[in-house]
Amino acid sequence: MQNILSGLRIVEGSAFVAAPSGGMTLGQLGADVIRFDPIGGGIDYNRWPVTNDQKSLYWHSLNKGKRSIAVDFRRPEGQELLTRLITLPGDDAGLFLTNFPAKGWLSYDQLAKQREDLIYLNLIGDRHGRGALDYTVNCKVGFPAITGIGKSGEIPPLNNPLPAWDVITGQQIALGLLAAERHRTRTGQGQLVRITLADVALATLGNLGYIAEMMINGEERDGIGNNLFGTYGHDFQCQDGERVMVVGVSPNQWRALVNVTGTEAQVAELQQRMGLDFIKEGDRYKGSDGITEIFRPWFSERRFEQVASELDNAGACWGKYQSIREVVENDIDCSADNPLFQMVDQPGIGEYLMPDHPLRFTGLEQEAVRPAPRLGQHTEEILADTLGLSSGEIAKLFDAKIVAGSDQQ
Repeated sequence: MQNILSGLRIVEGSAFVAAPSGGMTLGQLGADVIRFDPIGGGIDYNRWPVTNDQKSLYWHSLNKGKRSIAVDFRRPEGQELLTRLITLPGDDAGLFLTNFPAKGWLSYDQLAKQREDLIYLNLIGDRHGRGALDYTVNCKVGFPAITGIGKSGEIPPLNNPLPAWDVITGQQIALGLLAAERHRTRTGQGQLVRITLADVALATLGNLGYIAEMMINGEERDGIGNNLFGTYGHDFQCQDGERVMVVGVSPNQWRALVNVTGTEAQVAELQQRMGLDFIKEGDRYKGSDGITEIFRPWFSERRFEQVASELDNAGACWGKYQSIREVVENDIDCSADNPLFQMVDQPGIGEYLMPDHPLRFTGLEQEAVRPAPRLGQHTEEILADTLGLSSGEIAKLFDAKIVAGSDQQ
């Protein structure tokens, strides 16, 4: 991690992917992110994937670098504790991130009574107040309808296993908190910041031109499989069964593919026959099927090692298809050789490869990746050092089971 956000404190009450990943991002950049959970864990504490003894790899992966306090916030005493924590004074405090319902004691209006310059970021499913998850948002914006091969509306929708909207929303959450904090620094004003998972997906749909394409051109995209829309790209199987993806987006990338495959004459004949000019990206897309058939024999006649070497020597843009097992076991970029990763001992689970934040700030030293906390690991520390409670007050809270430490769950 790098401590570019050192001194900034964010309180997080969250579940699932988007909100925890937003807090994790800030924690990886050095912020003090205090996550609160109910005693025994929240609704995502045991979410898959899990270890053989049912400990969640998911939860621990999304909560790296945070501090943990376990509180029974169904009870007034727990609510009062968390209210104090969220609204602590100080220029670097008073930031709250949650995807819990913003009502009752956890509403912005209630919390802002204790600190009027509070920054409160609330994530919800959609603008109508309905709940949503990545899959329900993804189907709404149309991408599953064009995933696969065939005419839109005639092929069954196909979901993507990557929760893209959750991940993108997590980054928007981190950005939103930092933007609001800068505004507060300049003006002294706090505010409620709202974001919805559905709006992140819809904004992306518009930002990538899909909405304009439909409204201006009136065209529905078809499922194009592993072709690359609007230019040339396709996958090929090598002689030994390995598979690669090649793309020719820029003119240099396109020329590299033609040159390395030795197909200049065939490609020239194809573009003449089709009345196209493959210098143009769009024309390469229109000729994709024919181009692929011209290139295919070159790949099928060579083993992967030869294909990889020749593509690299030609300056082509390409990638190898790998399973997650292959990435983890064989890819040097997914190893401690890459400064992104470190081998870290996650308490209660074991040692495994953990990523840092991918941003690299050259003016700061890189420090050790911090694992996720044990549930309630920092309860006593937060009560004493952050909230300033006496040992007697803390003992009463533990005895009344208002709070719990990691050894009590």
